[in-house]
Amino acid sequence: MGWGSRCCCPGRLDLLCVLALLGGCLLPVCRTRVYTNHWAVKIAGGFPEANRIASKYGFINMGQIGALKDYYHFYHSRTIKRSVLSSRGTHSFISMEPKVEWIQQQVVKRRTKRDYDFSRAQPTYFNDPKWPSMWYMHCSDNTHPCQSDMNIEGAWKRGYTGKNIVVTILDDGIERTHPDLMQNYDALASCDVNGNDLDPMPRYDASNENKHGTRCAGEVAAAANNSHCTVGIAFNAKIGGVRMLDGDVTDMVEAKSVSFNPQHVHIYSASWGPDDDGKTVDGPAPLTRQAFENGVRMGRRGLGSVFVWASGNGGRSKDHCSCDGYTNSIYTISISSTAESGKKPWYLEECSSTLATTYSSGESYDKKIITTDLRQRCTDNHTGTSASAPMAAGIIALALEANPFLTWRDVQHVIVRTSRAGHLNANDWKTNAAGFKVSHLYGFGLMDAEAMVMEAEKWTTVPQQHVCVESTDRQIKTIRPNSAVRSIYKASGPGHLPDLASGTRSQLLANRLFDHSMEGFKNWEFMTIHCWGERATGDWILEVYDTPSQLRNFKTPGKLKEWSLVLYGTSVQPYSPTNEFPKVERVRYTRVEDPTEDYGTEDYAGENLMRHPTMQK
Repeated sequence: MGWGSRCCCPGRLDLLCVLALLGGCLLPVCRTRVYTNHWAVKIAGGFPEANRIASKYGFINMGQIGALKDYYHFYHSRTIKRSVLSSRGTHSFISMEPKVEWIQQQVVKRRTKRDYDFSRAQPTYFNDPKWPSMWYMHCSDNTHPCQSDMNIEGAWKRGYTGKNIVVTILDDGIERTHPDLMQNYDALASCDVNGNDLDPMPRYDASNENKHGTRCAGEVAAAANNSHCTVGIAFNAKIGGVRMLDGDVTDMVEAKSVSFNPQHVHIYSASWGPDDDGKTVDGPAPLTRQAFENGVRMGRRGLGSVFVWASGNGGRSKDHCSCDGYTNSIYTISISSTAESGKKPWYLEECSSTLATTYSSGESYDKKIITTDLRQRCTDNHTGTSASAPMAAGIIALALEANPFLTWRDVQHVIVRTSRAGHLNANDWKTNAAGFKVSHLYGFGLMDAEAMVMEAEKWTTVPQQHVCVESTDRQIKTIRPNSAVRSIYKASGPGHLPDLASGTRSQLLANRLFDHSMEGFKNWEFMTIHCWGERATGDWILEVYDTPSQLRNFKTPGKLKEWSLVLYGTSVQPYSPTNEFPKVERVRYTRVEDPTEDYGTEDYAGENLMRHPTMQK
């Protein structure tokens, strides 16, 4: 079983374990697609040619889609705005135009904001009234007991406050007129994708539904010492907002947002994603995937855009963030949450792609996050992983000020090296073969701002990323109920003896109680960072365990049709100013299962192939 080919990586591949199971996607039960009257079209020949074709078929060319060259946003006013059927008519003949390389009618995507509603002692540095209560940024004289903080003040004392760094919040808009935001507001980092203009101001209503982006923005860059509300982690950074969640969210909307002004914006922070309902499997569609890739390749003048993502709030539904293609991407920094006490918040999801953790809310009696709020107010009730992602974005802004030449991969390396387990409670902390402590709950641990700026100051850019892609294992394997199958891939580099087994295990997916899909995983990528820093050489073992539900035909086995392994890392040893050892960065698995098979009725299409998949080296 497994591949006969040898690893394509010369020497040591310092791995970021990214396991990609290009398999069958577990989808929610028959959710109806809603088609809009907007299209994404790829046209060769530039803007004049796009205008000509649009006019010929009754479309209006709304312009280029974000920073995606040759991709245009077409609008058709005589087509139904929202329909369960894709559009047909004379305008559909546009696909026959020689210059039209690709066309996609946009569908509405469900995206959920990741907050949640509930029915060393330091002197006060700032005159902002909420500063003494900001427990996650400092330990004041009246805070007892004082747990380990994220050393924000330590970074400030070294002179780093986010100056000249630009962060934009991808959300429901930001209140740019807020007294704590207007000083640092950056119009060049802001736009309204929903309204197709440049003003990111949120839409007001009686329930203050669109408060989410303003709350996230204040965490990053609320002005200090202005006698109003709160203080941002990077209080001298520039802050912008992209209003994109207050309307139909389509692939085109997301692509425009994550690719907005990438030569000006350094960090994009997103606290939303697919439904955290324990049954959805969803991720970036083609335009957004391309926008992510373009961002890391060309953003920040080639250094790469930094994308920070909230890991998800589906803990109560037993959701698993490996089924979220945004947090599961190698291009994003997936951020988890911990309560003040270091205990696991009830909403937290576990997965092997989480990189690090910052503070947020916990139980109803735990302290929550203080930040800016709509109508020029402030709140002490910001919650969920929604609060953790912008906190991480603020800390990364401090590190980029310390070293503006960090690449997107450098940022991830610095986070891995400086985050710490500290007082974070988890029963799965383990130390991998490279010496990093890592957990499915918290990644590499709580972020440390002072340690990050110190590491960034003396950082040398990591070597070019090396990707090892092995041929797909297409040997069909039957998985009997309550049993497991194993598939082994042997990786070795020329001139090197195989490593001893590191024993590092990653659970790529756990049982999801509400996942009743029968569709299986189709070309779905699972990713783990738990092998970070380890050598690639040795045996990589994929184990798939099938635990059938009570509703499923017990006699029906699952099938693993094919899977592939992709290793991301460096072929030479990266330099570290504090600790030198070779690196694996990420490992990705892709799995394919047979969707025509009867996988039972509960949450087990993917379960049969990858309900409890684990990767071990």
